[in-house]
Amino acid sequence: MRIMGLDFGSKTVGVAVSDSLLLTAQGLEIIRRKEENKLRQTLARIEELIVEYQVEEIVLGMPKNMNGTEGVRVELTQEFREKLMRRTGLPVVLWDERLTTVAAQNAMKEAGIRREKRKEYVDRIAAALILQGYLDRRHMEAAEADSRSECMCEDGEIGKSDI
Repeated sequence: MRIMGLDFGSKTVGVAVSDSLLLTAQGLEIIRRKEENKLRQTLARIEELIVEYQVEEIVLGMPKNMNGTEGVRVELTQEFREKLMRRTGLPVVLWDERLTTVAAQNAMKEAGIRREKRKEYVDRIAAALILQGYLDRRHMEAAEADSRSECMCEDGEIGKSDI
């Protein structure tokens, strides 16, 4: 099983995929389209990648404003989410993507990638950051649940609860 991360923009979709252990996210590609509302080829490419990488879940970046309000991009992203779920049959989780593009830009700057080349990579890196945040949260929640299931046994040893 793998999870796909998507950074949905007005003319591009950055795509990332997890490793099979669900530990790390790798940026795959940027899907470009000529017009904002022409999504048929974009959805078809996403479906191809889902089959190729055996994806069972999608994480879609939710572009909230910095103050937490929802603008026009949020509405478009929610519409895209509905299309993805209908077309793929997979669950699509919305994930707060605030500052992922800024973080991607900063990472490329630190890596020495020239400003004019950054546009070629930013959406793919942002998708990887969105997905990595989601994977990290899953692992953190799993670890917390695991530690809550530990209990003190009758002999004073710490063990797993049978609950």
